[in-house]
Amino acid sequence: MECAAKGLAAEPCAGGVADRRCGGCGAVAYCSRVHQIIHWRVHKEECERFAEQMRHINALSQFPFTFLEPPALNHEFPSARCLFLQSIKLHQKGLWKSECICGRDVAPLKGLSVEAEWNLQSSLCPCAEPKNPVSSALASWEAYYQWRSLPLHSPVAVLLHWPLTLYHCVQLSRTQTPRYDGQDTLCIHYLGPEKELLQLAAFGELRALFPSVQIHIELVGPEVPKSRDGEVVNISRYACCSDKSCCCKSSIGSKDLSCTAVTLKLWKGFYHERCSDILKVLSTITPIF
Repeated sequence: MECAAKGLAAEPCAGGVADRRCGGCGAVAYCSRVHQIIHWRVHKEECERFAEQMRHINALSQFPFTFLEPPALNHEFPSARCLFLQSIKLHQKGLWKSECICGRDVAPLKGLSVEAEWNLQSSLCPCAEPKNPVSSALASWEAYYQWRSLPLHSPVAVLLHWPLTLYHCVQLSRTQTPRYDGQDTLCIHYLGPEKELLQLAAFGELRALFPSVQIHIELVGPEVPKSRDGEVVNISRYACCSDKSCCCKSSIGSKDLSCTAVTLKLWKGFYHERCSDILKVLSTITPIF
């Protein structure tokens, strides 16, 4: 971890890893006691909130919507993910470009976009509105695929674990299934995005998971390109399929684009550096979470 007081103190950070964690929350770390004292004037406003979040950290290991692969140790040979994508003819295509290790062939983060497509037939991807709204909380990939009328051999879980994990986080935070009235706003702070910055179109699936809700996601991390810092990205449709005649190619594919939208805002830096800026922006929004 990086020292939370970096840039705030006249004295530069000590070398090595910042391993002196805050005793109150354990969420931030410092390179020295001096820097911890200096940063307290900032951190005291957020320490209790961070501590509450850290108390639920064990739940992360129990999330059902994951699709992970250990990083390849030798970049000269294709990773298992590369071979998998090649086998289904999706290697380096559309939303899948950043999903494997291909050295210099991996798309640069400065080229992030929401226009990428699934490169799959409509029967294999969620490119339009679901046939029915979510009637009960989804707790597995099987339940999600059944709700979205997708065959289990569809590879979309590889990319959809980002929005489905957000969905599961919201479910964990509630004691009962929420009822939305079309005027609700859901605000989410998303820390440390990396390759998902090249898969932003996949977050459009949140429109189906949270119908009639305005969703604001603050994407905060050092991997956000400096040139995109502060940029707002609006997603008002689902990622398209490869079928030329599919309704997803036009507004017919969505019942009401005005009532549900996903807004992503990009913040370069570490969360403890940008948190106060984010909260100022969000102070004008009345969230439900």
